Amino acid sequence: MKNFEGIIPPIVTPFTKEGEIDERKIRKEMEICMKAGANGLSVAGSTGEGPTLNDSELVQLIKIAKEYLDKTQPLVCGIMRTCTRDAVNAGIKAKEAGADAIMVTPTAYNVLVPNEEGMFDFYKTISEKVKLPIIIYNVIPQNTISPELFGKLLEETEYVMGIKQSVGGIQALYADIMEVDGKGNVYAATDDMIFSCFELGASGAISAILSLFPEECADMWRLAKQGKHEDGLAIQNCLYKKWKCLGGNQFPIRLKYALSVLGRDGGYCRSPITYLPEWEKEMIRKALEK
Repeated sequence: MKNFEGIIPPIVTPFTKEGEIDERKIRKEMEICMKAGANGLSVAGSTGEGPTLNDSELVQLIKIAKEYLDKTQPLVCGIMRTCTRDAVNAGIKAKEAGADAIMVTPTAYNVLVPNEEGMFDFYKTISEKVKLPIIIYNVIPQNTISPELFGKLLEETEYVMGIKQSVGGIQALYADIMEVDGKGNVYAATDDMIFSCFELGASGAISAILSLFPEECADMWRLAKQGKHEDGLAIQNCLYKKWKCLGGNQFPIRLKYALSVLGRDGGYCRSPITYLPEWEKEMIRKALEK
């Protein structure tokens, strides 16, 4: 049985200069996270530049990641597609490749954003067709999944089992927790307040800070479970300002530069995310040096 709780880092996807997946570099990142105490791995999320990956590349990443996980540790694959049909097809490919769960983003293109009935049908159809545990990736500001809709999907579909709460901050995470009352998993993605999310009752985290600071985040999860508030909060406080310079547009290239400052190699981003100004590099360097 897979344990879907705890620290599940969303791994960066290192690309070569030509835009191909760099297997050697992604293997190193997976190894670093697992040695730090991660409970599973996630590929092809926002951190991994998921919208730029085709179905065959999802399969490639899943097969690599499975080599680093034991029978209890889950592999979560991101699915970011603009229609139900394509999300289903990608989900089936991910299942066949060995994914233990799919993390499915609501449709994002503005004039294709449906109402709640459409989003219910979106996740219900994926559940019926793919038949694999589904984590809702609640990250699209113009197409948010309300706590009430999340609760309905938990009750009326077979495979929706959790939500990664990335919009609305810690208040939105708490609203999900209060709505479902333990009936589904609620994953933290408020990077700068991860320990606080754990203390509020999050089932774990699938959040970019886990990939940059995997050991510290694994420690915060352990300390939260042990009820050691002061120790966990001290780590969160230490990381808070380091993280603040990384968010926003072009996030993957900032994160990969931060990895390089820490002596790791996240490779290139896939075009058109190709340029990080020197002033931003300096800001990141100074934050991490502190």
